[in-house]
Amino acid sequence: MKLASLSGGRDGRLVVVSADLAWYADAGHLVPTLQAALDDWDRHEPALRALATELEHGAIPRERFHERAALAPLPRAYQWADGSAYVNHVELVRKARGSELPDSFWHDPLMYQGGSDDLRGARAPITLADEAWGCDMEAEICVVTGDVPQGIDPVAALDHVRLVGLVNDVSLRNLIPGELAKGFGFVQSKPATHFSPVFVTPDELGAAWQGGRLSHVLAVDLNGQAFGRAEAGEECTFDFGTLIAHLAKTRRIGAGSIIGSGTVSNRDPDGSPGRPCSAGGRGYSCIAEQRMVETIATGAPSTPFLRHGDVVRIEMRDAKGHSIFGAIEGEVVPG
Repeated sequence: MKLASLSGGRDGRLVVVSADLAWYADAGHLVPTLQAALDDWDRHEPALRALATELEHGAIPRERFHERAALAPLPRAYQWADGSAYVNHVELVRKARGSELPDSFWHDPLMYQGGSDDLRGARAPITLADEAWGCDMEAEICVVTGDVPQGIDPVAALDHVRLVGLVNDVSLRNLIPGELAKGFGFVQSKPATHFSPVFVTPDELGAAWQGGRLSHVLAVDLNGQAFGRAEAGEECTFDFGTLIAHLAKTRRIGAGSIIGSGTVSNRDPDGSPGRPCSAGGRGYSCIAEQRMVETIATGAPSTPFLRHGDVVRIEMRDAKGHSIFGAIEGEVVPG
C-alpha cells in the first residue's frame, strides 16, 4: 500500500496511491490525515488496504496522481530523528573535519533529532540563503513508526514499522563544525528536510525488505548527471530495528515518528572509499563524501557544494525498474 498527502489543511489530506504511482483515491471518508491513521493504525489500516485494492482494480473513482502536487507524507511529524546506519559515511565525513572515528561508532549508533514542524514535499525547492553555508544533499531511507514502548529490543522494534520512504536530509556543512564545537549538536546546520512523494508499507517492498534493511539501489542525480548509485542493503551497519531500539532506550516513541538511516554509503569492492559514477564507481549520496575522496587523492576537494540553480534528484526503483516511492527532485533557490 502506498500513501501520500495532498493539499488540504496544515497536515494535508490522506490519499491512497496506486502501485504504479499513476492514480490516487481520496481516503478522507476513512481517516483525514496520515497522522490520524498512524494514531489508530490497527483500526484504519485494513480499511485503507481495502481502498487500495479497489483503486488497483479501478472499482472506485480515481484521479491522476502528480508527484509535484504531493506534500511530505507527514507535513508535520511528532518526531524526526536521524541515525547513522552507514558508518562508512560517518567515517568519511569525520575525516573531512579532521576527526577520528571512535571504535564505539561501529556498535553504538549516532542519532540526532531534527526539526519536524516543517517537513517539505518532494518537489519543494531547497531554500538556501547563503551559498557560503556549504549546502549538501544527503540521500537516505526512513521509516515511520507506530507507538513503540520504552526498552524494546531491536527484533521486536521492527514490528512497529508502519511505513518506509526516502529522505533528502539537507545539511549546511560549513555551519556544522561551529555547532558541534559547542558540544550540543545540530540546529542551524540542519534546515528543512525533504521527503518522497509517497511512503509505502513494508510488504510493498517484497523480498527487498529483510531484517530492517532495504536492498535496492538509491539513485542520486545532480543537474541531470549520475552522482550516486549506492546499494542500500550493503554496508548497512545498523538495521532500522537497532535504530528504533536505540531511540527507545529511555522513553516511549509516539506514533508518527520518522527515523532516518543516515546517508546511504558504499565502499569500493577493494575497500577504498569509493569512486565517482563518472569513473565507473557507485558514487556518493552526498557531496561531502566525494570531497573527502578528492582530498585523499589530491590533497584538496574540487567538487563544490550546492549552488543556486542546482537540481538534486533522489529515487529508488524496484527490480523491474519501477519507481517505488516517486522521486525527490528539488532546485536550490535563494531563500
